[in-house]
Amino acid sequence: QAISISKAINTQEAPVKEKHARRIILGTHHEKGAFTFWSYAIGLPLPSSAILSWKFCHVLHKVLRDGHPNVLQDCQRYRSNIRETGDLWGHLHDRYGQLVNIYTRLLLTKISFHIKHPEFPPALEVSDEVLEKTAGTDVNNIFQLTVELFDYLDWELKLSESVFRQLNTSMAVSQMSAVQCRLAPLIQVIQDCSHLYHYAVKLMFKLHSCLPSDTLQGHRDRFHEQFRSLKNFFKKASDMLYFKRLIQIPRLPESPPNFLRASALAEHVKPVVVIPEEAPEDEETENLIEISTASTTEPQITSDIFDQTFGPPNGIRDDRDAQIESLKREVDMLHAEMEKIKLEAQRYITQLKAQVNSLEGEVEEQRKQKQKALVDNEQLRDELERLQKVKQDSDRSQRLCAEAEKKANATEIRYTKLKEKHSELINTHAELLRKNADTAKQLTVTQQSQEEVARVKEQLAFQVEQVKREAEMKLEDQSVQMEQLRQELDARRHELDQAQRSLSHAKQAGAELSAQVEALQTEKEVLRRSVSEKECELLSTRGLVEEKELQLSQEADKATREICELQGRLLEKSNQEQSLQQKLLDEQFNILQETVREAEDILRDAVAKLDDPLHVRCTSSPDYLLSRAQAALESTDALENGHAQYVASMADAAGLVGALALFAHLTADTIVNGSATSHLAPTDHADRLMETCRDCGQRSLDYLGELKDKQTLGHAQLGDVRRALQGVLQLAQELRPKSLDIKQEELGDMVEKEMASTSEAIEDAVRRIEEMMSQARNESSGVKLEVNERILNSCTDLMKAIRLLVLTSTNLQKEIVESGRGAATTQEFYAKNSRWTEGLISASKAVGWGATQLVESADRVVLHTGKYEELIVCSHEIAASTAQLVAASKV
Repeated sequence: QAISISKAINTQEAPVKEKHARRIILGTHHEKGAFTFWSYAIGLPLPSSAILSWKFCHVLHKVLRDGHPNVLQDCQRYRSNIRETGDLWGHLHDRYGQLVNIYTRLLLTKISFHIKHPEFPPALEVSDEVLEKTAGTDVNNIFQLTVELFDYLDWELKLSESVFRQLNTSMAVSQMSAVQCRLAPLIQVIQDCSHLYHYAVKLMFKLHSCLPSDTLQGHRDRFHEQFRSLKNFFKKASDMLYFKRLIQIPRLPESPPNFLRASALAEHVKPVVVIPEEAPEDEETENLIEISTASTTEPQITSDIFDQTFGPPNGIRDDRDAQIESLKREVDMLHAEMEKIKLEAQRYITQLKAQVNSLEGEVEEQRKQKQKALVDNEQLRDELERLQKVKQDSDRSQRLCAEAEKKANATEIRYTKLKEKHSELINTHAELLRKNADTAKQLTVTQQSQEEVARVKEQLAFQVEQVKREAEMKLEDQSVQMEQLRQELDARRHELDQAQRSLSHAKQAGAELSAQVEALQTEKEVLRRSVSEKECELLSTRGLVEEKELQLSQEADKATREICELQGRLLEKSNQEQSLQQKLLDEQFNILQETVREAEDILRDAVAKLDDPLHVRCTSSPDYLLSRAQAALESTDALENGHAQYVASMADAAGLVGALALFAHLTADTIVNGSATSHLAPTDHADRLMETCRDCGQRSLDYLGELKDKQTLGHAQLGDVRRALQGVLQLAQELRPKSLDIKQEELGDMVEKEMASTSEAIEDAVRRIEEMMSQARNESSGVKLEVNERILNSCTDLMKAIRLLVLTSTNLQKEIVESGRGAATTQEFYAKNSRWTEGLISASKAVGWGATQLVESADRVVLHTGKYEELIVCSHEIAASTAQLVAASKV
């Protein structure tokens, strides 16, 4: 176990081998604890190497998950050692150091959680019943347990995000050992995250069944943010070849669960992580890019990777590129075949396990049958003994049986007769039952017919009564009419008498009237002719009126048809207008979506430049960053107005589209210039500025993501984006030259002090290089001594040239001051030319700092603890500082 610990936890930038970790875990199970592991871990020089600390955290994570249950109590006693390691590397600006700091926080959180909740093992594999029992019925306990699970999952996601942020994901480098060293612990992180996500979903649904939704708004927001981070983490990991060979990562749903709908719990599927039985070990990942294993060495691998990344020197491609491409294709094919073979083997293993389980079940069944047979055998022996006793008793009772048999024969005869009688009774009873059923049916039919007759009688009686009432009413009406007719007859008779009397008078006057009648007869003929003429005219007029009425009816029908047609056209036009209006809204929304996607691409490109190694040499001034950040902050007002206008009228997206384009360009420009400004800023300010720019990009992408969904478009807010831009603005303000804060009499003294301190730093660097030269001559020989001497001689020549440059610039500075000072003092001259003075101070500081860094890098290279690339970077820094000093001197 001690040998495995020393081999697993070392300073090599390569992943921990599975066989060493497995031996350590088996050791914890043998000794039922982690005594041996911690006795060796305490002696490891963790403060000397960040890689060593990183691999220690990885091994400790595996031991916690898969080791003996007592390991958790042993690790609890060494919490202070873990915390001190994380705090030490957290204060140092080392890429592995920052990862170690986050990893130790995760391990401390894991230990605390499992100590507090012993129902959850460190591997986090519990059933839903155990989860329900642990949560209980108290809402406060459920609430607190949910918060602790969220904190646990936060540290898991922070570690994964930090690892991916340090990797250049644009290159397929997951097969390099340096990258695998960072990626290896994420396998345990994926296993933890799958269980934590499932438990969080279960508890969130349980909380929503007990508390109102408004109270849990903060929980839902936090869960949604973790869901997006976890989904992004699983997607990135699934795309990497390294994880495809070692672990099967589950796929999360497209959208988070809807906790406001209780039935959504049935739609939740627990994410299951599958690890193959035997993970591939000791793979030579360098073979993926080697051309010939017999002739290619490690420097050639480094040069090949450099050529693939930045292109071959002077733009020349040789035949090795084609060979590398062909070998890569072959490797991909072999990996695919290997995956198929693994899946086939896994299927066979599953089938064999099923067969083994069935055979074990059969063996168990046979064992049970054998046990049962033994028990039956004992019972049969007891039964045999009992039967023997019974046989003895039967011999005595056999005599009694003969007598009983005679009685039985007589009884049997009587029984036969009774049986015959019983059968006759049964037949008779069945016949009676059938007759009874027929009688019941007939009775039922008769009852139904009687009921119908009664109903018909009632209806007829009702109709008769109704006819009688109608006849009586008619009779009364007829009697009334007869009385009226009698009265009219009497009146007519009276009138007849009067008419007869008047007739006698009329006969007398008839003679007189006859003459008048003849005259009237002639007049009647005249009037008859005139009436006939009028009737002809009336007929012709009626014909004209009928024609006019016919025309009017036809015109009315035609107008009615035209009105119907016009109404149909109007309805069709209104439908077309609605469809065109909907089409216009869809086109406006599509234009907005295209603009949002373009803005996202612009911002993602800007955020990608934060981690782009080619962007390191780009620089910018705080003043320019200040102007860009101010412009981006002002563009948010126009974006907010355009958003409000679009929400009010979704048919007009012009203002929002234009504001989005301006906002995306200005924000991307701010992020890029913030990254460029951080390259010349102090370390603390540079880290803060990089994180603020990264947060600004993420907030802007979140806001654009809300604009892509119609449901969240109306609620999108720019508050987080404004706060991020204000943070960039504040950091740019802090990085501006503080010329006005320095008094006039202090500025000249500062120039002289900085030039003197720079000279002292250079002289100290020369002295240290000479000491390293003598030490290298004593400790090394041969090619190693020649390489170290050439490096140190180059550094010495460079320091001499820098010292000469500083002396020359100092003399030139004095000449400039004396020639341009006139009657003023030196302090007044420097105050008057403050910008030139500040440039000179900055240049001298940079030269002195570059000299110190160069000496430290050379020292690490000679001691084989550093890389040649560090010397290259230091030389570039000194070149930039020298150019700044030369520019200040020329001005």
